[in-house]
Amino acid sequence: MSGVIRNRKAYLVFLLPGLLFYLFAVFYPIIDSVRISFMKWGGIGPMKFIGLANYTKLFTDHVFYKSFFNNLVYLVIVVGMQLLIGLLFAVLLTYMKKHVSLVKTLYYVPCIITTVAVGQMFRSMYATEPMGLFNIILDSVGLESLARSWLADINTVLAAVSIPEGWRFTGMYMVIYYAALISLDPQVSEAAEIDGANAWQTLWKIKLPMIRPVIILSLTMCITGALRGFDVPFLLTNGGPGNESELLSTYMYKQAFSSNQFGYGSAIAVFIIVESILAVFILRMITRNREAI
Repeated sequence: MSGVIRNRKAYLVFLLPGLLFYLFAVFYPIIDSVRISFMKWGGIGPMKFIGLANYTKLFTDHVFYKSFFNNLVYLVIVVGMQLLIGLLFAVLLTYMKKHVSLVKTLYYVPCIITTVAVGQMFRSMYATEPMGLFNIILDSVGLESLARSWLADINTVLAAVSIPEGWRFTGMYMVIYYAALISLDPQVSEAAEIDGANAWQTLWKIKLPMIRPVIILSLTMCITGALRGFDVPFLLTNGGPGNESELLSTYMYKQAFSSNQFGYGSAIAVFIIVESILAVFILRMITRNREAI
């Protein structure tokens, strides 16, 4: 019994620093944002309680609606690139016999590059004066009519600010999937091959179902990350031209720190938090129902 008590004390000792950090760095700011969202406050001076006025304003603000739908498009592009391309590369990597570590390192490098460097690199690639990489490629294959200023065109700007974020973390998810795939028991694949299954059938019907928990975890991380996406889009366009690439996070930042409407900015922040929690809850419900079938 005394040994169990000592172990529990040891657990508490190791958990306490992380718990305290979470309470002060995550939980407290969330609670404070909820509190400020019921206030009218310009950042200086006393706060004025206005009840649900900030939340009422959300649903009459056309820029908020625009930002919300932009965020959904951004989410689809980022999640599609990071998870699908990451999974494809991970599968291909399992068939490599040489230089696996080198390839993993090269694909993982974008994850550790600073956001400013990523933004500047893609700004140069999208440019027209001087001509950037994307327009040079189009010109070289005879599609010079499609060349444009990708960040200034309202038809392409949202995709243009989404692609860098999708590309940036594709390598991270590739490494996660690769680690899951190589951890599988090789005897399972060998048994499938003996039963006549080809490589595609083995992957689709055996390997992917076996790493289902990893896929769900990655999807959760990717969705919540995309819903909070801010840095690269903000650096590339700051929500422009107009509000064509405005995301909820960039709009929240502008309202709070540019317009000094901290109450309204906090209401948008609370909406982002609720949206992320709801997305995770729906994903969990869907996966749980499928497991029950």
